[in-house]
Amino acid sequence: MATRRSIVHMDLDTFFVSCERLLDSRLNAQPILIGGTSERGVVASCSYEARRFGVRSGMSMKMAKERCPEAICIKGNTHTYSKFSRMVTEIVKEASPVYEKMSIDEFYIDFTGMDRFFGIWSYAKELRARIIKETGLPISFGLSENKTVSKVATGEAKPNNQIQVNYGAEKDFLAPLSVQKIPMVGPKTYQILCGLGVKKIGTLQALPLELVEQALGENGRHIWTKAQGVDRSPVEPYNERKSISNERTFHQDTTDIAKLSGILAAMAENLAFQLRRAGKLTGTVTVKIRYADFQTQTLQQQIPYTSADHELLPLVQALFSRLYVRRVLVRLIGVRFSALVGGAHQLQLFDQDCAYPALYKALDRIRERYGDRAILRAAGLEARSIGHYNPFDGEPPILLANRSI
Repeated sequence: MATRRSIVHMDLDTFFVSCERLLDSRLNAQPILIGGTSERGVVASCSYEARRFGVRSGMSMKMAKERCPEAICIKGNTHTYSKFSRMVTEIVKEASPVYEKMSIDEFYIDFTGMDRFFGIWSYAKELRARIIKETGLPISFGLSENKTVSKVATGEAKPNNQIQVNYGAEKDFLAPLSVQKIPMVGPKTYQILCGLGVKKIGTLQALPLELVEQALGENGRHIWTKAQGVDRSPVEPYNERKSISNERTFHQDTTDIAKLSGILAAMAENLAFQLRRAGKLTGTVTVKIRYADFQTQTLQQQIPYTSADHELLPLVQALFSRLYVRRVLVRLIGVRFSALVGGAHQLQLFDQDCAYPALYKALDRIRERYGDRAILRAAGLEARSIGHYNPFDGEPPILLANRSI
């Protein structure tokens, strides 16, 4: 008989809001909106007090203020949120045999087999209590046999609580809940399911798989399987050293600052696109220089998690300016983004307007259709024929020519 798994999903409650409240207790119990504070901004996070007025993450700040006029609006501080995220990660890392950091505020932990030495439920509760004590942040968790049920259980446990779903009870636990609780079920999928008369997971459980596949295609099988409380996906061990990088060795060594800066800009822009396509954020940026005498130097900086061009490109240029001090011929330059976590770059955008998410979405759509060098900043034209390696798809480096749009 296969060993029963024990998977914990932990999620920090209204993470950005909780961080702000740690810094200013006057915000406790107040309706809070985090994000771009102008009317063109978007809500990155909101407190439960604001949610009672129908405010949700991703909503325009203008609409959120109309629904909750008394809300306190705060422009997000990514440095603060990244610092607290790393604090929680260190605690989880120390206490867990295998963990997967899904985003800045979300973790999966595999405690399978630990019931021989600890009561897993008690141990998970102790870990949660330790996180709350050492960081001051509220956190919820769900414990079950698989990732899907544990994630749903965490949602039901919130705010600041915990739920265990016993072996064999997964299907019954899910049945009365909305199908929107299933990961992968977005607004469009929900509308299709409603058209089939499906609003509760229990109704979806009773439908023939063939009917669901006919309505939803390949995703239908995955959604139907999750509705049955079945999910065999493993907890992928998290590795802080995981990275994405790009280097260029010159045929002829150079001291052309404009050329070097342009190539670095193109590298950083392409790597940021690769991050967004893979659903990743970076927490560390490194710039590398190898001189003609083969002396190699690197400079790195830990940053708030992001995959946004307008945050990464200036930082790469700043690191290069600090690093390139010898003013001798350069043989190789490179950029590396590391300490990767899962996440959407929109969570980082606390700018005064919401233009950046739409801009990146449009640019990335062009690149996905015509190639990753189909459109690029003018500063990166020097790099129009460099090869780009995408570590997420396992393909070798290829040369991609520039295309004018």
